[in-house]
Amino acid sequence: MSMNPARHWLLCIAAIIWCALPGTADAKAARVLVFSHSTGYRHASIEAGVAALKALGERRGMSVVASEDPAMFDGDRLKDFDAIVLLSNTTKRDEPASEWWIGKRREALQAFVRRGGGIVGIHAAADSHYSWPWYGRMIGGWFTSHPKGTPTGLVTVTDRSHPANKGPASPVRRADEWYYFEDFDPTVQTLTTLDPASIGEKDVNPNPTSWSHEFEGARVFYTAMGHSPESFSEPWLLQHLEGGLTWVLHGRRVK
Repeated sequence: MSMNPARHWLLCIAAIIWCALPGTADAKAARVLVFSHSTGYRHASIEAGVAALKALGERRGMSVVASEDPAMFDGDRLKDFDAIVLLSNTTKRDEPASEWWIGKRREALQAFVRRGGGIVGIHAAADSHYSWPWYGRMIGGWFTSHPKGTPTGLVTVTDRSHPANKGPASPVRRADEWYYFEDFDPTVQTLTTLDPASIGEKDVNPNPTSWSHEFEGARVFYTAMGHSPESFSEPWLLQHLEGGLTWVLHGRRVK
C-alpha cells in the first residue's frame, strides 16, 4: 500500500527535526581543550588534573584533548572546541616575556570567548598573564598571595543553585593552598568561600574560592582549589569541577 505523499513529507520533516535536537544519537560530543602550559611555578597536580578531566570526559561523553602547546591558540585550531580548561597555566608575575598569549594568540582566545566558548580556570589559572588586563577580567581576579603550606580549611557553599554546587552540603573541610586575590571583580557570582579563621588567619571576611560570571559572550567558571595531586581524587572537588564545566557548556552536547 503506497503512503500518502503529504504524510511522507511530514515524516521526513519530523526526522530532520529529531536529528537536529540536542541529545539525539548523531549529535556531536562536546570537545574540551585542557591547556596546562606553564612558564612560572609548575604544579605537581597538573598531570593528576589532566587524568581526572579525561576520565570525566569519558564518563560524560565529551572529547577531551590535553595540550601544553601555545600554538593551539590559532583561530582554526580552536574552532571545533566548545570549552577550554585552563589548568594552573602559570607565568611569572614580573616577567612579561614569560607570557605566551601575545599577538594572534591573544586574538584567538578573545575570538573563542566572544563566540560563546566556555572557560574553566583551575587554581593557578589566576597566576598568569599579569601584563594582559583582559585576561584578569576574564578570570575575575589575579592571585596575590597564599598562607604557607596546604592547611585544612573550612569551605562554605554560598550558592546551592549553581551546578558546581550540587554535591554534598557545606561546610566542607579540605586541605589546599588557599589563594588571596587582587583586582577581584565584585560582580562575579561567588560560589564558595573559605573561613580564614579555620586556617589560622586573622581575616574576618570570608575569602572567595570559586566563582562564575558571564564575560563578553562566554560563561567563565573559576576555582582556586586544586593545588595538590590529591585534590583530583576528592569526590567533592571532582563534582565541583564537573558542575562548573557543565555550566560553561550550557549543558549542551553532554550526557
